[in-house]
Amino acid sequence: MAKFLLDPSASVALFKDFIVAFGANTKALRAPGVNMQVDTETLRNSDPPGTGHAKGPLVWLDMDQKQLDDAYDQRVYAPNHELVAKRRRLASEALLKRLGEPERIAYGSTEIEKLDLYKTNRGNAPVNIFIHGGAWRNGRARDCAYLAETFINAGSNFVIPDFIQIDDAGGNLMPMVQQVRAAVAWVYKNAARFGGDANRIYITGHSSGAHLSGCVLVTDWQKDHGLPADIIKGGILVSGMYDLKAVRLSKRSEYVNFNDEIEQALSSQRHLDKLNAPIIVAHGSQETPEFQRQAREFAAAVKAAGKPVELIVGEGFNHFEMQETIGNPYGIAGRAALKLIGLSMHSGKEAQ
Repeated sequence: MAKFLLDPSASVALFKDFIVAFGANTKALRAPGVNMQVDTETLRNSDPPGTGHAKGPLVWLDMDQKQLDDAYDQRVYAPNHELVAKRRRLASEALLKRLGEPERIAYGSTEIEKLDLYKTNRGNAPVNIFIHGGAWRNGRARDCAYLAETFINAGSNFVIPDFIQIDDAGGNLMPMVQQVRAAVAWVYKNAARFGGDANRIYITGHSSGAHLSGCVLVTDWQKDHGLPADIIKGGILVSGMYDLKAVRLSKRSEYVNFNDEIEQALSSQRHLDKLNAPIIVAHGSQETPEFQRQAREFAAAVKAAGKPVELIVGEGFNHFEMQETIGNPYGIAGRAALKLIGLSMHSGKEAQ
């Protein structure tokens, strides 16, 4: 007879629905060597992240400080985050072994201002620029190499810029945004040199990278860079933040020097008059309540402004897993990105 071995250290939350389904008279789960008493009333009333404490004064909406802090810490809602990070690392290492190293090109004057270029074998091909996340303080272009294969196989160049991290910028978000904008401007000016089409540049961002990508999408390119207003032809924003008011109230203010100017300038939702491209906004159903709210409200604001937008939800995906779907041509974000760029999932063929 098959045996079911229950790990006593496993969270009772994993078994909550199962136990409650047996009725309130269920008193214990018994397995070989295990005698774990189960109070079904406790299971019914167990707290989600951020609520298992004495609630303090409200700080944002119906959240106290701990709840808000947890809502801007995806690790609280994604207990498998270390496993996902390992998957990404191994996938990127495998990709680099298969395809070789990308071209490493400087787009600015400092050491960090370089980008990784993965070229497709097609000429005059679109360019997808990916902006990585990491809470503004972690991550490197190389960590996201695994995402490139889907796009270069479909017929798009793939660019991943590195940029200054918040701790190296003294807590100032503005240099980070300026560098990402400079990387995009470099791609536009130099696309023809590496077989790219300057008239088909797209941007994709995840997490804090989606925040930065949002800032790129509402850039005044003519005023600030002397470039056409529509150099970005579309954006895919996955699991990001688009208004910094609540973020400023959270524990992220411990390492980001928020002030009124930064909050206003870098909240892309407040500058939709400068948005000149269709966008796709995505989030996972297992993300924190704040990241889900940010996506919903941003998409609604873009729609209300009369701009083209689509909101997609990855059912069953947490924050970190949503990034993986970008690199999967059949994943929720990868499929949407290819469609937006105008490519099919059949290698090198443009969508009809």
